[in-house]
Amino acid sequence: MITKKLRYLVFFGYVSCIFSQTEEVAIHNVIDSYALGTAYNQSEKVLSAFLPGANMFLDHKDKPLFIMKVEEYANRIDASKAGQFNGRTTNILNIDRFGGIATAKLEVLLPEANLRFIDYLLLKKLDDGWKIISKTAGSENTYKNGEKVLLVVSNVSKQGNSELPAGNSFSEVVVAYDEYKKAGYHVDVVSPKGGKIPLAYINPADSLQLQYLYDTDFIYAISHTQKPEEISPDDYVVLQFTGGSAPIFDIPQNIELQDIAIKIYENNGVIAAVCHGTAGIVNLKTKDGQYLIKNKRVNGVPDSHESKQLPHYTQYPFIIETLLKERGGNFYHSKIGTPHMEVDGRLVTGQNSLSSEMVTRKSIEISKKLIASKLIK
Repeated sequence: MITKKLRYLVFFGYVSCIFSQTEEVAIHNVIDSYALGTAYNQSEKVLSAFLPGANMFLDHKDKPLFIMKVEEYANRIDASKAGQFNGRTTNILNIDRFGGIATAKLEVLLPEANLRFIDYLLLKKLDDGWKIISKTAGSENTYKNGEKVLLVVSNVSKQGNSELPAGNSFSEVVVAYDEYKKAGYHVDVVSPKGGKIPLAYINPADSLQLQYLYDTDFIYAISHTQKPEEISPDDYVVLQFTGGSAPIFDIPQNIELQDIAIKIYENNGVIAAVCHGTAGIVNLKTKDGQYLIKNKRVNGVPDSHESKQLPHYTQYPFIIETLLKERGGNFYHSKIGTPHMEVDGRLVTGQNSLSSEMVTRKSIEISKKLIASKLIK
């Protein structure tokens, strides 16, 4: 029985959660004004994001510290090009809020100049809302050019109607994230409901997994996954479905995510999937109404590799190999415990977590060729 006090605490917790989300949205909106203003040469948007007179602590030629007021910074924006995109892209890497103060870490790319900036913003909630009250930034030469990859993960924490725990394969998410970042891509993470996701199969003895357990940007990304409605498919060159025990229960059934995936594919993007993440491709249909996998070489977790004696097997809404075949896929695999990958045009699939690295690298290879040939972007 829920006591009156507990009801109050539950309600208060719910309200606190909504309040927290509202504050996060407000902070994002302020950062968006700054980012859009600098990208589209709109000084008024930049000024609206900052407290008047706010200082920017910057590098400048040989000076270790150069202080500029936000008004001077805004005046340097070319007003004659207002509304025109100048190639500058901004990605939020991290936000940390406590009450009415917050910090934000941004990655800013200037591809034409081969420059990457990291901005650290200090924000405060004032009577008229959140404002950036100071900024510091540093820069480095980079080969990054702003291409984006979308990792699809699940929100499910229980398998089917059971109490069996479910989660996303930490190793598959980490490997994909790491490979794409090393290749110069920005990685966004999306889930059906957004926000935090359950994780499974974490192995701290693995050096790469251990590294990302302490990577604040990565932890922020998987703790603040985006919702489908926040995603613009035109922004992405690759979409990758990662595996684990959770994705089969909510990814294939999510119409919004399915729509995002097929739009990326039909925009000459790459679709990749690994292990149980291949459940994400079984329902994909192209604009002609045909299943994407029809007559294509595909791979995924083979039914013969499943632990059928364990109770979780009975919870699956479908058998991945069976459905891939029923919908026209030409299914190939190798023996259990070995990596395997199939590539058919812009569709890349792998059979287990051991295949994550090769699937990701092949997706990078294909997408970079498409970008170079101007078939994407």
